[in-house]
Amino acid sequence: MSTGQPAGDDKERSGGKRPAGPEPSGVDLARVALRAAKEQARARGDAARQKKQARRGGGLRSGARADGRDPMALGSAINRLINERGWETPAAVGGVMGRWPEIVGEDLAKHCVPQRYDEDERVLTVQCDSTAWATQLRVLAPTLVARLNEDLGHGSVRMIKVLNPGGPARRYGPLRAPGSTGPGDTYG
Repeated sequence: MSTGQPAGDDKERSGGKRPAGPEPSGVDLARVALRAAKEQARARGDAARQKKQARRGGGLRSGARADGRDPMALGSAINRLINERGWETPAAVGGVMGRWPEIVGEDLAKHCVPQRYDEDERVLTVQCDSTAWATQLRVLAPTLVARLNEDLGHGSVRMIKVLNPGGPARRYGPLRAPGSTGPGDTYG
């Protein structure tokens, strides 16, 4: 059988396929296995990274620019809470109570103090320390309502309810006249 052709040619003639090269073995098999493992790990890492970015909102990364995860200033947080809950008018009226001397003047503020605000009826209740100041406040009430509405927004305060001063506590004893309310009798 020495025809001058290699022994592999007999396989081609008989319909068998000639191998492209020698079968990988030893070190070559290890390299192929390592390359396949690296590709699988890279694919798993890419999938995990995409999943994590989707959870974080499209791949937001921490950095120098502000985003929704940054802490909020206290004033901003309070304003946001007031707006979300619809507390704009009560908060504004609360600010008026803090600025009462600026709005009504120092003299009136010394003798008349705002007590409460009824949001449903839009009534500001003010307590005075004497009947004279209560009368003075009743005279000034329309002007004060206009000034408050100018400051708070139209229609925030409809009316000012003026309370007379409360007298001292009643004292019962042997020297009191029956039915007397004491020094507060004239405040009625």
